[in-house]
Amino acid sequence: MTGGREAAAGESGTTNDARRSGAMSVPLSFRLNQEDVEIHVQDPSATLLDVLRHDLGLTGTKSGCAVGYCGACTVIVDGEAVPSCLQMVGLLEGRDVRTVEDLNGPDGLDPVQSAFVKCAGLQCGFCTPGHVMALRALLDQEPEPTEERIQQTVDGNYCRCTGYVKILDSAREAVVLERARTTRTTPEEAH
Repeated sequence: MTGGREAAAGESGTTNDARRSGAMSVPLSFRLNQEDVEIHVQDPSATLLDVLRHDLGLTGTKSGCAVGYCGACTVIVDGEAVPSCLQMVGLLEGRDVRTVEDLNGPDGLDPVQSAFVKCAGLQCGFCTPGHVMALRALLDQEPEPTEERIQQTVDGNYCRCTGYVKILDSAREAVVLERARTTRTTPEEAH
């Protein structure tokens, strides 16, 4: 990886040491969290989830069901929320990937993260990064989503702790905080 960090050998089959071991590796370049990266993959069918967690040390993205259903591993690829457990890393050449580690805002948190804190939209926190990334992608595409779109987005991510009421409250608050950020008003004025 450029920027001083390189992928080390890991469970996913991504390695910069592949040349030394005699295994074939394929260079792969893409943007990750606003930084150009180059990694070498031995197995282009390795999942983005495995590469992020095991090779690049970005553990904010969680591993849940491993079949693309629970939403815990949601990241943003080219502006779309995708389950990283289904995204083959070999298909990322030239693409743009964002993980929860990339989010930030005026107070250090992205408005979606701030909304989850304000509304207590989490308990154990395991599903939270997936919810946050799915909602971030929604707000990037639709700054003023309908209630139906908010519910569809939240419905795509499992949570076994909260019962979704506080997650939906957080999603609605995220819309308000995003509106305040983009219009440079206070959250109270943005309501």
